[in-house]
Amino acid sequence: MNIGIYIYDNAEVLDFSGPYEVFTTANRVCSPPPFHVFLIAESLAPVQARSGFNVLPHYDISSHPKLDVLMVVGGDHTQEVNNEVVLDWIAQQSQSAPLVTSVCTGAFLLAKSGALQHHKATTHWEDIADLRQQFPMLQVQENVRWVKDENRISSGGISAGIDMSLFIVSELTSIETAEATAKQMEFRWQRN
Repeated sequence: MNIGIYIYDNAEVLDFSGPYEVFTTANRVCSPPPFHVFLIAESLAPVQARSGFNVLPHYDISSHPKLDVLMVVGGDHTQEVNNEVVLDWIAQQSQSAPLVTSVCTGAFLLAKSGALQHHKATTHWEDIADLRQQFPMLQVQENVRWVKDENRISSGGISAGIDMSLFIVSELTSIETAEATAKQMEFRWQRN
């Protein structure tokens, strides 16, 4: 399964590195490895995530494989949420990817693109009020690590993306694989 994680300048590092670690660790504990995990950016230029963390994407938005899972991460999304090229790409991917997900403020990008419309959703606790105000059609959930509504899953901030990704592993493979992945990572999986 192709897991594409969308990153951009000022993305929160753990928002993408945490889920990346979950899926690649699942590959180590499961045979055969079920996931092809990669980072996607608008271009192939280095992405400067938060705190100056430089990252090279594997693909750009015009060259990646067909996605089984689209994950849009959060961070300082204030510039990216107005990037029409990216919003159009997210909208297109959300029509074809069987599973569309967000970590933290990535929910704003999904909502602005139309990929989240009348769904239940969540984001970082500091951004709950803004998500509700900007996108009143969403059913914004509080005090949850992640929320699933049909084929849309969103998580709270930063480390909650790891919990959500373990849930995704459990849904796409098995609960046993997700538990083995969490154990290998020495991570205490918080399920909803």
